[in-house]
Amino acid sequence: MAVYLDHAATSPMPDEVLAAYTDALRLVGNPASIHGAGQAARELLESGREAVARTLGADPVEVVLTSGGTESINLAVKGLFWARNAHARRPRVIAPLGEHHASLDTVEWLARHEGARVDWIELDAEGRIRIDALAASLATSPDEVALVTALWANNEVGTLQPVAEVVEIAHRYGVPVHLDAVAAFGQVPIDVHEVGADAVSVSAHKVGGPVGIGALVLARSASVEPLLHGGDQQRGRSGTQDAAGAWAFGVAAARAVGALPLTRVAALRDRLVAGVLGGVEGAVLRGAPGEGRLPGNAHFTFAGADGDALLYLLDASGIAVSTGSACQAGVPELSHVLLAMGVPEVEARGALRITLGHDTSDADVDALLAALPDAVARARAAAR
Repeated sequence: MAVYLDHAATSPMPDEVLAAYTDALRLVGNPASIHGAGQAARELLESGREAVARTLGADPVEVVLTSGGTESINLAVKGLFWARNAHARRPRVIAPLGEHHASLDTVEWLARHEGARVDWIELDAEGRIRIDALAASLATSPDEVALVTALWANNEVGTLQPVAEVVEIAHRYGVPVHLDAVAAFGQVPIDVHEVGADAVSVSAHKVGGPVGIGALVLARSASVEPLLHGGDQQRGRSGTQDAAGAWAFGVAAARAVGALPLTRVAALRDRLVAGVLGGVEGAVLRGAPGEGRLPGNAHFTFAGADGDALLYLLDASGIAVSTGSACQAGVPELSHVLLAMGVPEVEARGALRITLGHDTSDADVDALLAALPDAVARARAAAR
């Protein structure tokens, strides 16, 4: 692929991380074994865990390694719900309408199978959770609320969320908070202790690590009911731990967070936004402007054009972008995030998400700006 502008779906693995990963894969040993080979694997595993913890402002004991962001979110949302309902009936789960499907589907599963009642919180026109609506929901029978779950930053439109306010309001009522930081990790600073969240989910492949490993940062004071049983290798999770994946995750996380703030990436994004708005008639930037969004995110709608058609036309020109979350790719449905923001359906059909990474160049942005006007014109003509 000549031009890769879909870093929010997955980010390429840098040579440094790939070398660390392949070297670690040669190590033989189960971290739970007490012989020398096992203890060498354990040392590698714990070094990776410590590195991930440092990048998140957490203690290593709080980092539960998982198979990725989706498992982390499931463990947090289901695990907190079950733990909170073990000794008292707390059927309510509070969640904003614009969450990633890993959270939405998990919450809806709890509603179908566990009798959860979901309070869906509205978003404003920029995709930000309405704090007044959250506060009103929490003030109504707070003893019935099991948890609040929310994004750190919206994975589609890139809007940063007021996470400190979310946590502060929920904790007034003794309600735990899970934050999905998968999209935010490596883009903006994350300090779990400073924000005070009870659980925070991240994923390695979003920061240049391997696919198949993530983490749930679980505060010392928090308790979850495990999803997986059989070994108790970690607090809240059973299963043989991936020492090589943990080590590579730590290298990738340290590399990504060490590059913050992403001043160059944000400047490229701003140039891209200006070029699209100035060069394509009817283009509308969605999400918060400037510093209110992730530095690598630019999300547009193009009225009269179909987003999938735009994606395919740009792909044919050697440019990789997306219409939204990769987890929904290929599914012909409008973005629930845009609809929750109040975007009309006819405009939401023409969505395009462009996400930049550490290795994105000026030439990449130039290529997109050169190809996009014709792609939009052709997509609009085909839709007539």
